Amino acid sequence: MAAPLMSLVWTDHVTGRQGFLVVDRLVRGVASGGLRMRPGCTLEEVTGLARGMTMKEALHYNPAGRYIPLGGAKGGIDCDPQDPGSYALLVRYLRAMRPYIESFWTTGEDLGLTQDLVDRAAAEAGLVSSVQAVYPLLDDETAARRRLADAFAVEVDGIGLDELAGGCGVAESALTALDRAGVRYAGTRVAVQGLGTMGGATARFLARAGLTVVAVADVKGTIANPAGLDVEALLRARDAYGTVDRAVLRPGDLELPGDAWLAADAEVLVPAAVSYAIDAANEHRVTARWIVEAANMPVLPEAEERLAARGVTVLPDVVVNSGTNAWWWWTLFGDIGPHADEAFAHTRRSMRALVELMLDRADGDGTTPRAAAHALVTDRLPVIAERFGWYR
Repeated sequence: MAAPLMSLVWTDHVTGRQGFLVVDRLVRGVASGGLRMRPGCTLEEVTGLARGMTMKEALHYNPAGRYIPLGGAKGGIDCDPQDPGSYALLVRYLRAMRPYIESFWTTGEDLGLTQDLVDRAAAEAGLVSSVQAVYPLLDDETAARRRLADAFAVEVDGIGLDELAGGCGVAESALTALDRAGVRYAGTRVAVQGLGTMGGATARFLARAGLTVVAVADVKGTIANPAGLDVEALLRARDAYGTVDRAVLRPGDLELPGDAWLAADAEVLVPAAVSYAIDAANEHRVTARWIVEAANMPVLPEAEERLAARGVTVLPDVVVNSGTNAWWWWTLFGDIGPHADEAFAHTRRSMRALVELMLDRADGDGTTPRAAAHALVTDRLPVIAERFGWYR
């Protein structure tokens, strides 16, 4: 694939902190990709994430659907989201990026930021919306914006539909792999790193499917129970950053070091927090049979090679966590309405079909699921380019 269309480094005049924007490519003149905030965020990281967004968009191309894929992009800010000055920094970043957001970059929440926070900061920065660049592509902008707003107002058992859609996709990816292997849900154990937007929703869907969540990790450490954790109690006790109030822990719930989730006695491992969580120095601790990448880029290439050599299957982020982005566009373009049941059904069908296609390709080519996903993208990008055009 070609080099990114645009890479931009921004330096905040108040704090000296840096922010980044990478546009991998434009399709129909627009690119899609969230904005993350974390200490240590780099241009290299954002570049990889932008390329991943191009792949996620291409993988969800359905000629019969109303949603037509966009290009891939990503933004990043090198700052701890819990820093007292982080919100003002976010506003200044969005103000600086305003010409791009108005013209061709649609963005939203990612690691360290919630959509509510992005929306509030975007309004303060003078933007109509963080996704306003896509409005000219809509058949009926007013109806589309109302539909998306209505969807964001939906809650299911205390959690917003926008948060649940991505977790539904991650869970369905894991369940598809279990089904193909003939593994029953009951008795299958899961460990989740991160109980924020993606990790929390994934834990809920897997627990409700009958799997046993035996470990979850947040910034304070790992909470574990071999007999199974009370996922709903932990979700209710989270703060805005996904940190669990330990006062809700039950007898039998253990407090372990932060990296204990990695070696949990579980069949399924879900890294759902930071990038680069599993590397060549710690992959040997993994005992799970499947790693399901809910986070972006959590498994480094050398670690993945070693894991594959000992029979661990990594289901890649470009497929597994693509449901969040797709749900936005399915809703905005009108493939689905602003209803939880409809969103979950559509997400499950789409993700299961995509995971099946990827795993079939991997089996046929004798390669890894990640390589198979890349092959599918390679097949689809020329079709999208011929039909809609892009700028590299």
